[in-house]
Amino acid sequence: MIKSAKFNTDVLVLGSGPSGFAAAYTAAKNGARVILVEQNGDVGGISTSGLMSHWTGSCDSPLYFDILKRSSENNEGEFKNQITNLIDPEKLKTLYLEMLCEAGCKTMLYTIAEYAICDGDKVLGATVINKSGKTDIYAKVIIDATGDGDIAARAGAEFVLGRENDNKMQPATLMFKVGGVDYSRAVFLGSFESTYETPDGELQALAKEHIPYPAGHILTYKSTLPGVVTCNMTNAVEIDGTIAADLTKATLVCRRQMDDIVKFLRDFVPGYENCFILSSASLIGIRETRHFKGKYTLNEQDILEAKVFEDYVVKNAYFNFDVHNITGAGLDKTGAQKHFSQKNGYTIPYRCLIPEIKENLLLCGRNISGTHMAHSNFRAMPICVGIGEAAGAAAYISASQQRELNAIDASEIRAIVGI
Repeated sequence: MIKSAKFNTDVLVLGSGPSGFAAAYTAAKNGARVILVEQNGDVGGISTSGLMSHWTGSCDSPLYFDILKRSSENNEGEFKNQITNLIDPEKLKTLYLEMLCEAGCKTMLYTIAEYAICDGDKVLGATVINKSGKTDIYAKVIIDATGDGDIAARAGAEFVLGRENDNKMQPATLMFKVGGVDYSRAVFLGSFESTYETPDGELQALAKEHIPYPAGHILTYKSTLPGVVTCNMTNAVEIDGTIAADLTKATLVCRRQMDDIVKFLRDFVPGYENCFILSSASLIGIRETRHFKGKYTLNEQDILEAKVFEDYVVKNAYFNFDVHNITGAGLDKTGAQKHFSQKNGYTIPYRCLIPEIKENLLLCGRNISGTHMAHSNFRAMPICVGIGEAAGAAAYISASQQRELNAIDASEIRAIVGI
């Protein structure tokens, strides 16, 4: 029998997507002892294992800009030393690990966060499990960057699942890449409102007609590799990303759609006549699950008004209300991409990262306190990096100065992050 182990650290970060990576890196580079726990075999979450095509949205995050700069140095060919929002997932996997090593962060891959260790409303750590057995990791600050807020939920933090009025959630997607595309003729449609007329008809309309439900749209993106295109076109509806059986179902549904999508691309889209599946994500893309109740809940009006909060820790966040159709393909009627009216960046207050009734715990990434509609905006990966930076800075201050998270002033966090 494998015996349980016990670790102690300053900061425990659960989940290594863009927000979790940013939190762990920021806390560690400032001198905190950090353990980062990740269930997959690579760091980066959707940005790497999820095979995301590009960084979409933006915010004034020094770390996000550094990731873009360092990625440009690793790119080859056309994109060598050129700043681009396109992602090479394989190179980004390595970059993340190198940066964590530079910062002195201890990283545990292939490890699942299982239970929250609590004393009343105080979160003391988490029990994690991997091939070596179970480990109880105690920390001065715990950062839940699992996307779904698994440990926050198990600690009893209050949340709303999905849309407030009916708990419905945005669809799941499995990203994949196709090779053999003729870039000189290829069509790239980067939003649901993007259209392209062909002799057979308009491409979005043709996709709805020829790709089986619940898929039926075209989203194709350039990559850093010649002849390779990333497709955001599979679709699984009525999926609860907090349920393992639903994750399995979503993976099966999306994989079954891939051949039909490739056939559609070959038959109707210029430049794709000889395309073929090159690779697919090892992580299903879950857009929405739990929205936790924090000291403040960011809402859509805050974003539309570009509200500047006194305790802001994320600055100039910008994206649109990207609500994918909850019942099928395309954009939900409540969403807005091309015609999003607010052109100024908004801020996110520190209070959104602090659960209302829990101590020693920070929310990080898409599971912070926000409404269904606001979440469709701040879930964008660059904004999540900014949220992670703020969480990492707050955790470092709390751990190093033995101060309650509630007692930290946002100006102290901004000074460390550099915004």
